[in-house]
Amino acid sequence: MAQRNSSRRRQSNSENFMDYSLLFIVLFLLGFGLVMVYSTSSYEANLDYNNAAYYLKKQLFATILGLIAMLVVANIPYHFWERFAVIGYLVSVVLILLIIPFGHESHGAKRWLYIGPISLQPAEVAKLCMILFLASMICTMGKQIRYRKGFWMVLLVPMPIALMLWKITQNMSSAIIVVGIAVLMLFVSCPDYKRFILLGLAAVAGAAAVVFVIVQMAASQVDSLDFRGARILAWLDPEAYASGKGFQTIQALYAIGSGGVLGKGLGASMQKLGFLPEAQNDMIFSIICEELGLFGGFAVIIMFIMLIWRFMVIANNAPDLFGALLVVGVLGHIAIQVILNIAVVTNTIPNTGISLPFISYGGSSVMFLLIEIGLVLSVARGIRLKDL
Repeated sequence: MAQRNSSRRRQSNSENFMDYSLLFIVLFLLGFGLVMVYSTSSYEANLDYNNAAYYLKKQLFATILGLIAMLVVANIPYHFWERFAVIGYLVSVVLILLIIPFGHESHGAKRWLYIGPISLQPAEVAKLCMILFLASMICTMGKQIRYRKGFWMVLLVPMPIALMLWKITQNMSSAIIVVGIAVLMLFVSCPDYKRFILLGLAAVAGAAAVVFVIVQMAASQVDSLDFRGARILAWLDPEAYASGKGFQTIQALYAIGSGGVLGKGLGASMQKLGFLPEAQNDMIFSIICEELGLFGGFAVIIMFIMLIWRFMVIANNAPDLFGALLVVGVLGHIAIQVILNIAVVTNTIPNTGISLPFISYGGSSVMFLLIEIGLVLSVARGIRLKDL
């Protein structure tokens, strides 16, 4: 009897963990994102659709659907999704291939599929499914990933998806994110850090070689360069291409510089009035800096740092390796995307279309990001707290 009562006490003193800090940060970013989407898009929406809230309504609809999906996924044990890892990988391949005959073209690239009134970007599906597949694969392989064959097998698995995203959807940034997710998940699973140092050095050397070749080609025959080559040249000297590929970058820098420390005030941006292309999408961070100043920009960065910190806490305390890898995959996705977006806006890297998570306009992006947050919350619910 005493043993039974002791067992009941232990059960009553043990409860599931719910990360309300993570939930609050996500909700704050979503709310802030809706405010900034309206602020940056109202002028253009009023001109194009005679409705200043056009983009806001679409983003709000996607956000509500994403929150519902997040709550559903958060209340399903995360191991349930492990059985769909291979199916998810194959679905990603099929959706990307469907872009070829059925894709919707916008701004010179086919990246969207329309299912009735809803648009779907296969790249967002691929990121989520890649996290799930790699987590399952690494757990199945176990210690084999420490050997050369297993190590390279994990790195090669995302390559077909990345190549299809790059070539079929003309979306290099998503391809980089998919590969980056794989590298980070493998990094936390494999203790041999020398391989990652060599990979990093090889990547830097390869990027430097590409830039050198493009500069040499430009010195002789600029017309032979594709649009990516032109973007690299515009990155090196945006003022020389101010009327072309460097225009968006220069306008973004103007916005950041004119905002100063405290900004012009919410809604008072000048660059969003037809000067800065895609202000509500890829370049929304520049409008944040213009309206709210460097203070607002740093506040957003701090919120993302806090979000990543919560991911690390959950990953370190996850019940098993599969759960930890799911959280690391989501961490990698969001961290890489934030870094790339801010780097593009500040002209630290060449311009490539990539949104700021939870803040930029984009229905598919916010929906699948919230599904990923649901997975993280599901892992967090598996953590047991004991009152000792």
